[in-house]
Amino acid sequence: MGTYAKPIQSIRERKFEYVIEQKTDFSCGAASLASLLKFAYDRHDINEQKVLLGMLEHADLSLVKEQGFSLLNMKHYLQSQGLRGRGYKVGEAEMSLLKIPAIVLLNDGGYSHFVVFRRHDDGEVYLGDPALGNRIMSMDEFKQKWNGVVFVVIGQDYRRDNPLLHPRAKLTFRALDPLSPMTDAQLLEFGFSHSDML
Repeated sequence: MGTYAKPIQSIRERKFEYVIEQKTDFSCGAASLASLLKFAYDRHDINEQKVLLGMLEHADLSLVKEQGFSLLNMKHYLQSQGLRGRGYKVGEAEMSLLKIPAIVLLNDGGYSHFVVFRRHDDGEVYLGDPALGNRIMSMDEFKQKWNGVVFVVIGQDYRRDNPLLHPRAKLTFRALDPLSPMTDAQLLEFGFSHSDML
């Protein structure tokens, strides 16, 4: 007679699978960026607090107190880490073609809130929300809340087949076909350079 072991997840663990949970009201940007760096760039030592402190080093503290962190703060932090941050104003058609995880800003109930855009599939948007965990919303609802900008992280060590690209489907929904890793040509289209892919 032998033993059998099977890993299990609590509902809470599954809800925050591949999402770093924010610990403060104003740290959604830091938690979203930390999620992207940890799971798409294999920076396993990264956490919300390290990103938050790193962004504070490159930010105007009075402006952060008044308005919170911005994509510009994220961009400056990424530069200090040897990475590039790029923001693009896009529409729904371009968003449906996005094949790398990105950070998006939503206006959710009157509050500006950064989340990780994981993928778009069949009219549904899969988000890694640092406050609520993994969420799925319709593209129509997403468009009502989204400001039309995507912020991508570009640099070496990007994992083409990272877990952010493979969110779990709804429990009552059909299983999603896995995304295949992106080719060099596709990564170049999103702003990566040849040196980033070494």
